[in-house]
Amino acid sequence: MSKLISLPIVAQTAADESSVDESTVKRLPRWLKKPLPKGGVNFTAGLMEELGLETVCDNAKCPNRSECYSQQTATFMILGNTCTRPCGFCAVKRGRPGALEADEPQRLAQAALRLGLKHVVITSVTRDDLADGGAEHFRQCILAVRELVPDSTIEVLTPDFVDNLAAVETLMSARPEVFNHNTETVPRLYRRVRGPKSRYRWTMDLLRTVKQMDPQVKTKSGLMLGLGETHDEVLDVLSDLRDADCDFLTLGQYLQPSETRYLSVVRYIHPDEFKFLGDMAERLGFKKVASGPFVRSSYHARDMAETV
Repeated sequence: MSKLISLPIVAQTAADESSVDESTVKRLPRWLKKPLPKGGVNFTAGLMEELGLETVCDNAKCPNRSECYSQQTATFMILGNTCTRPCGFCAVKRGRPGALEADEPQRLAQAALRLGLKHVVITSVTRDDLADGGAEHFRQCILAVRELVPDSTIEVLTPDFVDNLAAVETLMSARPEVFNHNTETVPRLYRRVRGPKSRYRWTMDLLRTVKQMDPQVKTKSGLMLGLGETHDEVLDVLSDLRDADCDFLTLGQYLQPSETRYLSVVRYIHPDEFKFLGDMAERLGFKKVASGPFVRSSYHARDMAETV
């Protein structure tokens, strides 16, 4: 691959507008400021509360929460709201999780039906305390949605299930249309960003293995930009993802959830750079690419999955 100018850049969780103090908002570049949509938010939020469901939109303080909720869509977060991994970028609460809720799959399916979802995205906290990492619970959620909303497609955004291929097989036995696992960042920054239990090479192997298990599934991954990576490093990761036969790609701006505990933003990436990287990704052969400051793993996921 030809070398490009190395500029510090890289995507995932960001702070909700309501959780950012005024001084932080003033420091953000103009392209990271957008008006809040009007109307429709309360229905989605109320339904999640009524059914006792968690969303990554709320727990990860996603900047697109109001937009997605106003369109009556959300990314469901299963297995509780407490993660066992100390990732340096994510706003989701960490600690000792509670017991699994056996009726969560049915409640999730009911929400998908009442929201009228045609594409259902299910993610989770990481549950290293469970022998299968929650894979069977994922499977039950997929089956429940299939039964109640049979015309929908299903996308899972999963933890890494490190060294547990049996867990991956369990989940994949339910045959989701899209399997998403985020790479998050470049190898040089992997342990600092994702913690000591995550491994870059396993992430690539996971995506490759899922495709081998079910050649019909569309695989997907994403990176956060702005943590100190370079263009060259990002392009090397994109090449690795294509070598793993990854179909879909998301690239977005990392935003620090708060000024304490979380990794700092090294640089805000200009929209022109996102376009450049998105164009390069398309040239590498990704079937669908979403690249921009507000892009997140499941942002406009239905649009990307329409090639399923």
